Amino acid sequence: MFFNTIAQIIVTQPDLKMNIEEPKKPLNFIEEIIEKDLKNKKHNGKILTRFPPEPNGYLHIGHAKSICLNFGMAQKYGGKCNLRFDDTNPVKEDVEYVDSIKEDIHWLGFDWEDREFYASDYFNQLYEWAKLLIKKGVAYVDDHSADEVSATRGTPTLPGQESPFRKRSVEENLDLFEKMKNGDFPDGTKVLRAKIDMASPNMHMRDPVMYRIKHASHHRTGDVWCIYPMYDFAHGQSDFIEGITHSLCTLEFEVHRPLYDWFLDHIIDSPEVNRSRTHQFEFARLNLNYTVMSKRLLLQLVRDGHVNGWDDPRMPTISGLRRRGFTPEAIRDFADRVGVAKRENVIDVDFLEHCLREDLNKRAHRIMGVLNPLKVVIENYPEGETDELEAINNPEDDTMGTRNVPFSKVLYIEQEDFMEDPPKKFFRLAPGREVRLRYAYFITCKEVIKDKEGNISEIICTYDPASRGGNSPDGRKVKGTLHWVSAQHAVKAEVRLYDRLFVKEDPYEYKEGENFLSNLNPESLKTTEGYIEPSVKSAQPGDKFQFERLGYFCVDPDSTPDKLVINRTVTLKDSWAKMTNKS
Repeated sequence: MFFNTIAQIIVTQPDLKMNIEEPKKPLNFIEEIIEKDLKNKKHNGKILTRFPPEPNGYLHIGHAKSICLNFGMAQKYGGKCNLRFDDTNPVKEDVEYVDSIKEDIHWLGFDWEDREFYASDYFNQLYEWAKLLIKKGVAYVDDHSADEVSATRGTPTLPGQESPFRKRSVEENLDLFEKMKNGDFPDGTKVLRAKIDMASPNMHMRDPVMYRIKHASHHRTGDVWCIYPMYDFAHGQSDFIEGITHSLCTLEFEVHRPLYDWFLDHIIDSPEVNRSRTHQFEFARLNLNYTVMSKRLLLQLVRDGHVNGWDDPRMPTISGLRRRGFTPEAIRDFADRVGVAKRENVIDVDFLEHCLREDLNKRAHRIMGVLNPLKVVIENYPEGETDELEAINNPEDDTMGTRNVPFSKVLYIEQEDFMEDPPKKFFRLAPGREVRLRYAYFITCKEVIKDKEGNISEIICTYDPASRGGNSPDGRKVKGTLHWVSAQHAVKAEVRLYDRLFVKEDPYEYKEGENFLSNLNPESLKTTEGYIEPSVKSAQPGDKFQFERLGYFCVDPDSTPDKLVINRTVTLKDSWAKMTNKS
């Protein structure tokens, strides 16, 4: 009754505007924290986040979620987000990685303006704070090697053993620490440790290492330093120096938070400090099936030649996804729809591809391309003549207009679109059968020509001139519509067909004596020679298309004026959407 009344109101009063608001998206737990802090005027109503990558590899899709979260929270609440490189390990870091990280963030649509910082900017201050902790009697120089420190740390159920060097005097520790800084000791011979609790149930609180000796040239400071702070000592203090209000970390750093706070507790009362206290909040990192997202393992894939670099389109790196044809809009949408959680879970990679299809469907030009060509000769089409047929660029967006596609006597169709002896539900081309060519004409197969081995080499067809544009002149219906290209006008292209890099949902699941490489997909890349309609002649690297009936593709940077290289971005099949519809 209620709905009938509403319908009657709409019909009888068409000018009446109903004020129906879409339900608001619920806040995630980080948004709840920020809104509460703003309401209570914590940090004087300021919001300052940071994205703190290590420049020891290329960023991946998991980092993209963190980028979207940190920059997104700052944007939503009128704050700022710093870019800060955690460059505390010169052995693994490189300017190449710094540059790639900045390029990826900008490509995703975010900007740090003039707030580009480095942990190395704070090396002097961190050194002074380390000396402060020594003077307070809560830090000491240990002569144990890294292996010895690890061996004496105990287990989660057994307490660690206190170092015999734990009782050194403040004066001796200060002297040794300065000599470490001056380069008087070889790598691995001494470390600076915090003096906390070797029986703590939290292993990270069992006298963690603060500094180690590394005689290595740093990409920014050169050879000025030969001691470098550990992440746990640099991270919280860097947040504190910059005045970060909400330090957002992935969930594996939750057990590090007590140490984060412990260090700040011991430096916050130093006379030069005049900043509000920062706090670390943890969220679940992004995990995708059929994917590894350990930079160590990704580096192994690159170094061992299993992929063709960090930007290989099979890699989950942002640069790899960009080269494959992903859009920043699709990745941002994916990150938003995955949301922010407190518990770890694994996201189906189909959902990432679903977000991409939704975006490309709106923006990609439709064109026709044939990947497995079969020659078709239209015997009753005039020799040497060309017809220009109008084709729609994108049915989802009328503003994209139309283009002309040439039609001639010799065409290519997909081999899969013809069968000499078809089953009952095969509705494509077969002997004696009529089908529609997209935007073109009805054609009927008259003859099949085979080579000496008995393979079909070409088919002879006739066309109905009255069916121009693919429209029936007399109302007759055909069940099959095929894509095609004119052999005379087609552009030859190398087409790279990418698939998932791993065959198992969990690449970390393998038999004894094997490793994650055992799960590599040997069919993750297939290359074929295809023929594309001539509208792609002016395409530039990064341009994206939907090949009708085949999938989404983009132009690869390997392309040259003499050679077109096309990557398959994703197929048209959307298994995730089908699964969700079923449920």
